Amino acid sequence: MKTMNRKQAEELIQKYDSGSASTEEKAMLDNWFLHESQQSAFTEEDHKFLMLKSEIWRATMKQAGLAPVARKIRIGLWTGIAAAIALITLSAALLIYISSNPSHGVNEQYANDVAPGGNKATLTLADGKKISLTEAEQGNLALQAGVIITKLADGKIIYSVIATDESTEPAGIMVNTISTPNGGKYEVILPDGTKVILNSASSLTFPTAFIGSEREVKLDGEAYFEVAKDNKKRFIVNSGIQSVEVLGTHFNINAYDDEQRIKTTLVEGSVKVSAGQYATLLVPGQQSVTGRDGTRNISKSYVDVEKEIAWKNGILSFEQDDVKSVMRKISKWYDVAIEYSGAFPDERFFGEISRQSNLSEVARILELNNIHLEIKGKTVKVSYVPSTSSKSSSNKIN
Repeated sequence: MKTMNRKQAEELIQKYDSGSASTEEKAMLDNWFLHESQQSAFTEEDHKFLMLKSEIWRATMKQAGLAPVARKIRIGLWTGIAAAIALITLSAALLIYISSNPSHGVNEQYANDVAPGGNKATLTLADGKKISLTEAEQGNLALQAGVIITKLADGKIIYSVIATDESTEPAGIMVNTISTPNGGKYEVILPDGTKVILNSASSLTFPTAFIGSEREVKLDGEAYFEVAKDNKKRFIVNSGIQSVEVLGTHFNINAYDDEQRIKTTLVEGSVKVSAGQYATLLVPGQQSVTGRDGTRNISKSYVDVEKEIAWKNGILSFEQDDVKSVMRKISKWYDVAIEYSGAFPDERFFGEISRQSNLSEVARILELNNIHLEIKGKTVKVSYVPSTSSKSSSNKIN
């Protein structure tokens, strides 16, 4: 949505408030808050009307246990509104009311900006040959043991098994790997029709054809799976110390090496999660957490599934993340190195922001929460800058 009049904006906010807005509409609204309102013909009264009308504010304050607190910040109108929706520290949640000062643009504050990530990946064939899927043109990319690899018009790649009849299988099994860099994301359709979306800094290793009674793949990093149903062949995802076994279902696995836990979130169907001597079954809406310590304990609980898979829908989502967890996500998506300066309070962040935002826009939101980002090329220096204004004790959650 490039432009919105007052009526269109109000309708979208009402859908957001009622819970009927789709993930795409939520991202559209967040993106509009960040980008479009500064360019629109809205008056300040229009902005105030929409801000005060939205249940987003009341819900945010209720969750934080606070009464609204006015705080003026000299940045562009509505940037703070996106911040309140997108990132608010649980330990010092504030309702941000912004005074207009459009002269303070992104270019002045962050001369070295970083664009968001996109569809980037490398395919490694069984013979070691590497193909840049980012640069490859649409069409057939390779032929391996009776399997054709094709890049489709929308950018994803698909594996198609060539067979003269249903009983014919490929001549042999070859193993391929798709890997995404920091700042990358990619979608692949496996030989059995299973769809996999890889997040940044992730890799998927799989056979070019599934032969036998199992369909087994290996994941490093994070991926969303929509497994094609096959009652005769189990689908198994190995992620380090953990394995996930299904017949046909939708689920997400976060198994980054720099995270202390492996998280498996079930969207639909059922899965069995195993780690050493431990195993558990998940139902839709549940998430298992496997510890990387020697015990390999598995716990499970119900979670907000939309938040857990928000990344595949173009959203950076935070749910009680500490500063370093927030920055790990930023590092992977924007392909930047993170350097920390000084100590940080034990604050937690929740909310979301469009993954189409430039890094400077994310930095501006973090600045509202006293987290300062200095962007220098592909390095980001992070520090905590306490607010100079005193805060009422009512602004803290004990």
